Amino acid sequence: MTSTRERQRAAARARLEKEMAERAARARKRRQTQAIVGAASVLVLVVAGTVWLVTSLGDDDKTDTAGPAAGNVQCAWNEVPADQRSPQIKDVGLPAAQQSNTGTQTLTLDTNLGPITATVDRSAVPCTAGSFTHLAEKNFFDNSKCHRLVTEGIKVLQCGDPSATGKGWRETDGTGGPSYRLAEENLPTDKRPPYPEGVIAMAKSSQPGSTGSQFFIVYGDSPLDPSYTVLGTITGGMDIVKQVAAAGDDKAFAQQAGGGHPKKEVTIKKLTMSAPQG
Repeated sequence: MTSTRERQRAAARARLEKEMAERAARARKRRQTQAIVGAASVLVLVVAGTVWLVTSLGDDDKTDTAGPAAGNVQCAWNEVPADQRSPQIKDVGLPAAQQSNTGTQTLTLDTNLGPITATVDRSAVPCTAGSFTHLAEKNFFDNSKCHRLVTEGIKVLQCGDPSATGKGWRETDGTGGPSYRLAEENLPTDKRPPYPEGVIAMAKSSQPGSTGSQFFIVYGDSPLDPSYTVLGTITGGMDIVKQVAAAGDDKAFAQQAGGGHPKKEVTIKKLTMSAPQG
């Protein structure tokens, strides 16, 4: 028979086992609760971080719109004072202050002798390209003559004066151009020669920041001072320019800036600039 003491021991073991099981259950429940609370805390932090990031990005976007947009530059147009404008100055307003500095454009001269085309890289000349585009949209160059040809020392055909009164590089002192000027860009200071055959560049006076509408096409390597904006590169029609050069000039400017009017007349029926690509 089982003694009373053995029964008491068995009952004590049973109570201990029950208490240990209850403790283990409580511990498991505590761990589950802690895990749920921890997961909820992490979720709250993730949500808060996401909200902060979205808000910050939104603020950045707002800040960006206050200044020049991405891919744009700020250009300065210096208006010619009204009392200094000759009858040859043509007022067509000002281009937009912000200009894109990405992509390339095709400049097309539709002349009486056939088309002449050039590629213009806006990353190199954003303001000059913007000015040219503005002038083209205003039909500034339409029905104008290329007024100067130089065949000695340098080899250039100069155009871009709607009054065709230009006598050289200068766009002041009575020569034609728009009612504003802009700073030079993309100067070939590290190139030899600075203006090789196939370049199209901007004419200017001896003063900096005097670029206007007049430009010249280089049909033979020319050792000019590298102070003229390189607008782009001729891609078609160089044979036309060389035909004009072969016909010679009338030496009308020989005593001033050199060269003269082309004997083979070149008229720009229309100048266009394509939309930027790339």
